[in-house]
Amino acid sequence: MNKPLKIIVNILIFTLIAGFGFYVIFSIKLDDKIGNNDTENQKTEFDSPYKKTNSFVLESEVLGIDIYEDKLFVALQDRISIFDFSGNKQYDFEIETTIRDIVVENDTIFILHPTEIELYTIDGHLIDQWDACSENADYCAFTTSKDYVFVTDADNKLIVQYNKDGQLIRFIKSPKGFVIPSYAFDIICINDTIYCSNSGKHKIESYTLDGTFITSFGVSGNQSGEFAGCCNPVYLEKTEGGNILTSEKGNPRISSYSKDGKFRTILLDNNMLGGGTDAYRIKILHKNIFVVGKKSIYIYTFDCKQLRKPCSGCELECPKQIG
Repeated sequence: MNKPLKIIVNILIFTLIAGFGFYVIFSIKLDDKIGNNDTENQKTEFDSPYKKTNSFVLESEVLGIDIYEDKLFVALQDRISIFDFSGNKQYDFEIETTIRDIVVENDTIFILHPTEIELYTIDGHLIDQWDACSENADYCAFTTSKDYVFVTDADNKLIVQYNKDGQLIRFIKSPKGFVIPSYAFDIICINDTIYCSNSGKHKIESYTLDGTFITSFGVSGNQSGEFAGCCNPVYLEKTEGGNILTSEKGNPRISSYSKDGKFRTILLDNNMLGGGTDAYRIKILHKNIFVVGKKSIYIYTFDCKQLRKPCSGCELECPKQIG
């Protein structure tokens, strides 16, 4: 090959390589631009009837929360602190062992520990103590019905049922098998039905009060109404109207489902919650959603006026549906 022809061939090869490189870089930038536009569009399109109306910071990490007689009962690392809805502390009392969850009803505070349940008066005096029913128990969350207490055990991967005197009634196992990669094993009671997260399978399962499996719902995926990641949903909460709220991690958001498992809407998305990847504990009272960050409590209040579209058909979590 003569020298001029060799130079021309080299120039052509260089041009092809440079052109390909430019195409790759341009494609990546275009994809990023499209992705960013999609994210912005999602933020723009999301329409929530809730807005943040208050927040306050606590002295340590929140390990559990419940609402009773218009007060917040907050489980911290070494104590139970009671606040009004403005964040003013009313009183507190010390707890010596690790706290996993808290339930308050009928002037009694139920406190869940990894291997026991303690009962206190409303002003902090110890009433009773129930030991776990197996040596390797690792209690995660609990809920109450009129006559029973239901506890999720993350180590044994089952539900433990007690009566209100602390006597073991039964162990409840999932017919599908509970898959719990982490402590994403929440449980709630709506009337005579227990709802429990089977987070490793992206499901919510329901049971009768005698432990009989009813059904399950939940779909894996990244879209609205679907559960993504290794273990979702993390937390569950019930509304006064009998619907189910879920709180997810990875892409934190609060969603609403009917008790028969039909997806209704997202109430608070990642952007409204402040970002991050951790799931937020939630409680609801009337038109307020109480959202718990690591050391903070945020209050979101229903306000139809800020909706860009009318709440036609009341598809969102409206107060008249909650009540």
